[in-house]
Amino acid sequence: MEDHLPSACPFGQKGDDRKSAAASAGGGTVDPDLRTRDFAEARAVLRSDQARQAGFLAEQVGRIGSATRQPILFLEGEAHRVQRSATARFFTPKIVTSRYRELMIELSDSLISRFRRDRRARLDQMSLELAVAVASQIVGLTNSDPAGLARRLDVFFTGDFHRPRGKLAAFAFFLRSQFRVLAFYYRDVRPAIRARKRQRQDDVISHLIGQGYNGREILTECLVYGAAGMATTREFIVMAAWHMLEREDLKTAFLTADEGGQIALLEELLRLEPVVGYLYRRMPQDAPAQPGAAIAVDVRAANTDAAAFGDRVCEVVPGRQVSAKYGNAGLSFGDGEHRCPGAQVALQESCLFLDRLLRVPGLTLEHAPSLAWNPLVTGYELRNAVIACD
Repeated sequence: MEDHLPSACPFGQKGDDRKSAAASAGGGTVDPDLRTRDFAEARAVLRSDQARQAGFLAEQVGRIGSATRQPILFLEGEAHRVQRSATARFFTPKIVTSRYRELMIELSDSLISRFRRDRRARLDQMSLELAVAVASQIVGLTNSDPAGLARRLDVFFTGDFHRPRGKLAAFAFFLRSQFRVLAFYYRDVRPAIRARKRQRQDDVISHLIGQGYNGREILTECLVYGAAGMATTREFIVMAAWHMLEREDLKTAFLTADEGGQIALLEELLRLEPVVGYLYRRMPQDAPAQPGAAIAVDVRAANTDAAAFGDRVCEVVPGRQVSAKYGNAGLSFGDGEHRCPGAQVALQESCLFLDRLLRVPGLTLEHAPSLAWNPLVTGYELRNAVIACD
């Protein structure tokens, strides 16, 4: 496992279509002992039955111990398989199509109608509104104001996550963090719990209540699903639109394809622009190789491994032929037992929304998004993307 390898896509050179490369040098919340950039090696790490989750506060949550159940993102082994199996029904392709597709269409049509009326909008705000509305239905956060829910979730996953060094500043940082958690719980999570204790619904919160989870444990799960289902989808929608609004050939390829072809193009964009740039794993202390080592899987580098994805790996190539065992999106949704269960949700809502947006007459990107790095999810943030239409 190599720690220092040259990038397959030297930033700024001809043939590099990545827009997020300028931010990808940012780090995360884990200082890794080893890095892997090779696709096969990276996938082997993610599929290892020895490697444990690290990063995204996994180890901090692990220190809580038995006082509270760990969220599904941080469970391992049999405990993870049991919970993953129990919640899988909310994310199957059949369920996404039969239960949530009409919701995605209705929300997309409403957002586009409002945009056409106003003739100008912030694309990152539109994508946040869509992602929150869809994910909240799946999770069960439906008993509070949707706009307020979006604002409260936004502050969790945007901004500076580095704890200040000074005691006073660190204390103020702690108080702000606690206030945000409590506001989310009392305004969004607790009303949803109360409603589902009166009448269960077919959503994640109802399932957790049935499993005996308490309010604190449900709050933690909602935060995890918030990051996975809302923050990341929001960023990808803006990134995909940015590419297609600046390249007429990509826009045309997307709009002339059937839905399967559209999703394949979105996966190609996601391969090159993974929202989560690094996935971290830690080997146990008794592991035969690299005992106790924290390993950083460089998703962006693995997704541009020519051995897996062929020629022109640093370019967006509509119709790229990729072996089924690698997947069109590479490791952008992770791999192994912790692969993102909501991949189908994210791709379908992105596809339905972008198909409607890109057909708006006179659509232009008035202001390209600003690009920043989010160390919590080790990925890019796109803000202030302004679109306009005739």
